[in-house]
Amino acid sequence: MAIGDIIVGIDIGTSKVSAVVGEVNSFNQVEIISTTDCKCFGMKKGKIINEEEISLSICNVISEIEKNQNLKINSAYVTIPGKYITIVQNSIVKEVKDKYAGISSKDVNSAIMQVRDIDIPDNKVLIDIVTDKFILDNGKVVDDPVGNLSGNFTLSAQVMLADKDYVRQLASIFKKAGIEIDGMVPNTLAERNLVLDKNELNDNVMLLDIGAGNTDIGVFEGNSFIYTNTIPLGGDSITNDIAVVLNISDEEADKLKKQYGLALKSFIDNDNDVVLNTYKGDGKPKTIKSSELIEIIEARIEEIFALVNKDITNQGIKAKINNVILTGQGITNINKSDVAGKIILNIPVKIATGRLISTIKPSFRSSYALVRYIAGRPFSKNVSSSIDAKSNESFIKNILERIKEFFYT
Repeated sequence: MAIGDIIVGIDIGTSKVSAVVGEVNSFNQVEIISTTDCKCFGMKKGKIINEEEISLSICNVISEIEKNQNLKINSAYVTIPGKYITIVQNSIVKEVKDKYAGISSKDVNSAIMQVRDIDIPDNKVLIDIVTDKFILDNGKVVDDPVGNLSGNFTLSAQVMLADKDYVRQLASIFKKAGIEIDGMVPNTLAERNLVLDKNELNDNVMLLDIGAGNTDIGVFEGNSFIYTNTIPLGGDSITNDIAVVLNISDEEADKLKKQYGLALKSFIDNDNDVVLNTYKGDGKPKTIKSSELIEIIEARIEEIFALVNKDITNQGIKAKINNVILTGQGITNINKSDVAGKIILNIPVKIATGRLISTIKPSFRSSYALVRYIAGRPFSKNVSSSIDAKSNESFIKNILERIKEFFYT
């Protein structure tokens, strides 16, 4: 990245579309210059159900930023749910062009282009390459090999593939909004450096982002991103359960969830009376015990963790996970959710305490994490979003070309 680069990040969630614009300052840090969001219900259980609504919401957030910042935004990066991502681990050995001059940037860029040379299924498309580690010919492991004297080096990387149909849907949505896609990044990969603390970044962890409608899973072995998926349940599932079981409005159900948010009935101090003001049974308010409400919350949280447990067990990766880190607006305001997770997963669970997590409002956290991830990508020459002329090329072709650019051209 270069001083003055402007990066636009967009996150399409179950209940809203959020956007963050960051600019690289003279200290080579990302300075947030604009944030905005817009209610949107075009995504449900990780699936796009209304392209028009999402496109309109993207138009709204972009228009607001353009108005406030006097910018003309033509492109943006976007998050992508884990369920649409396949991670392929790959490594190659690269001979250095001039071993006496040291490893050059061209050697590294050539290696990265070479490691992406894998068989890609017809229903997948390449969206990213994440460099993991470089091993010199003397066995030394380095993050950046440039300048090291070595006859060759081994590059280990993760090749990110996305479902082609989902990419086409995103292309259609952004085209309607008049915005090009600079690149697509899995949610949990973008969030990793934001929500994990220094020790956790080097550990084998599972990051669980429990949002409004989905739970995104990201599993990391140190720096290696080894697995991601999406469970179609989140905080809204809890709200809906409360509304249906107690026969009250969604608004009151959400209010009660926040007021009495507790993941385990066994931790109740006082089993207070709770008046249901919107009870639909006989037109009169109804009174229940708080334990009845918390029992509903507990059941759904238990199901979310049980589905996560089943998924990582079926994938054969549970034994690799030392710690689980919880984040997301769907659950972090529910007390003892980490305890409930530990009981079901049988792995230590904690709420995210990363140093940077408190620097941005929760509603913009995913898009902010996306901007920071893009700004920090190693070996990328051009990460700035476009705020100039639009391209007349085929839209899907242009997406793939921009992603190729994003990779080290």
